[in-house]
Amino acid sequence: MHDIKAIRENPAAFDAALARRGLSAMSSQILALDADRRAKIVAAETAQAEQNRASKEVGAAKARGDEAEFERLRALVAQTKADIARLTAEAAEQDSTLRDLLMRIDNLPLPEVPDGADESGNVEIRRWGTPRAFDFTPREHFDIPGVKPGMDFETAAKLSGSRFVVLKGPVIRVHRALAQFMLDTHVEEHGLTEMWTPVLVKDDAMYGTNQLPKFAEDSYQTTNGWWLIPTSEVTLTNSVAGDILDEATLPVRMTAHTQCFRSEAGSAGKDTAGMLRQHQFEKVEMVTICTPETHLDEQERMRRCAEAILEKLGIPYRTVVLCTGDMGFGAQRTYDLEAWLPGQNTYREISSVSTCGQFQARRMNARYRPAKTENGGGKPEFVATLNGSGLAVGRCLIAVLENGQQADGSVDLPAVLHPYLGGRTKISAAGQLV
Repeated sequence: MHDIKAIRENPAAFDAALARRGLSAMSSQILALDADRRAKIVAAETAQAEQNRASKEVGAAKARGDEAEFERLRALVAQTKADIARLTAEAAEQDSTLRDLLMRIDNLPLPEVPDGADESGNVEIRRWGTPRAFDFTPREHFDIPGVKPGMDFETAAKLSGSRFVVLKGPVIRVHRALAQFMLDTHVEEHGLTEMWTPVLVKDDAMYGTNQLPKFAEDSYQTTNGWWLIPTSEVTLTNSVAGDILDEATLPVRMTAHTQCFRSEAGSAGKDTAGMLRQHQFEKVEMVTICTPETHLDEQERMRRCAEAILEKLGIPYRTVVLCTGDMGFGAQRTYDLEAWLPGQNTYREISSVSTCGQFQARRMNARYRPAKTENGGGKPEFVATLNGSGLAVGRCLIAVLENGQQADGSVDLPAVLHPYLGGRTKISAAGQLV
């Protein structure tokens, strides 16, 4: 959510930042609503003072027998009471309207984010690994002979419809190994704290990480009001909602492996083959809570954590900075990691690492208390929040299968996964782990 004080102080800068995202100027509408709301608050306070004064004079008029003045003052008290109630209600309604408006406006991009209208404006900043030269035409993951027995789309469609898959045998064993490998690496090497969180959350949690109110159609809601999380960013970030943390406890760096659920409402017709875009999937998520002064350094650290997973798996990838027109709603800056998929002969997103600045913290009222110094300090301030995939497990499975495929239909598996597979090193062409 945006800081209304910052908009008041520099509306031109606010509108200019929105324009970089391709959005219309909003400051005039916001400030007009804010000014009217504040005027009603002042009017209510003035009326309250008038009521208090008149209330004191009512008794005096009665005592001296001035019935006319008594009746006038009593009528004034009744009228100002009604005015206060009306003005307070109108101000509260406008406050709610203003809050809802500020919650629906995209976060402002950092100055260094490249301008652009869509993904064509993204800028590559790093490339790792060389895509393998195949002496045969590489297949997509779902067409690899050794994988086909363990990737059942027909049964999933019978159970749930399109964009679901049933994984079995060696394929799900590799999927599980990937998630375990990611968690172990993040905890043991990257210093993240592992969490296990609910996948059902209340409205407040979805508001806190900006899935609501604007993107309700992208998520699933149960009949009793819970929401299925689109990623554990929701639960990990909201774990500090309403809190005031001591600066000494920051940064808080967390990771979690969860089921995730997305309706994919805006992606009809995209990636319908295979398991690249599913309604139900798994992710190992990373979330950092830190001071605003350190959030850019934390984003670089988080990016390297995600990149390290791909490097250990031997998956070629590239890192891009998303342009203003391709960033997510809540991000100030986003790095996308795109893994090489030989079956598609292209790089595809496997992780997004974003800093949101204080945007989510204002929505959650998540603050920290700066350490006191000889010059003062100690007044609570909003934290900064970051999130990133470390990684999307299903998409990582696709990358491992496609990059490791052999001409005979078998799949060689990355060495770092062998200990998680009982020493087995490949999926045979017949679909066995050997």
